[in-house]
Amino acid sequence: MIITFSQGKIIATQHEVVIRIDGCCRIMMQAQVDELTLIGGANVITAVGSGLNWSVKLDTDEQLQQLATEIGIAITHH
Repeated sequence: MIITFSQGKIIATQHEVVIRIDGCCRIMMQAQVDELTLIGGANVITAVGSGLNWSVKLDTDEQLQQLATEIGIAITHH
């Protein structure tokens, strides 16, 4: 599944998520699904693991919900 948001694209499978940030730098971030946390309300994806630490803010709740459905993990609310 591909989700487009204002800063780029999210490519999600049941096993991993790749985020491509638009712009001249062409940043790409990747993480296995078990390293992800989806934070509702703030619409943030965080990835923390062995040598891995990043976060991305999405535009809408719907984008976060689409991602949660595709990768099969729950959204946490803080």
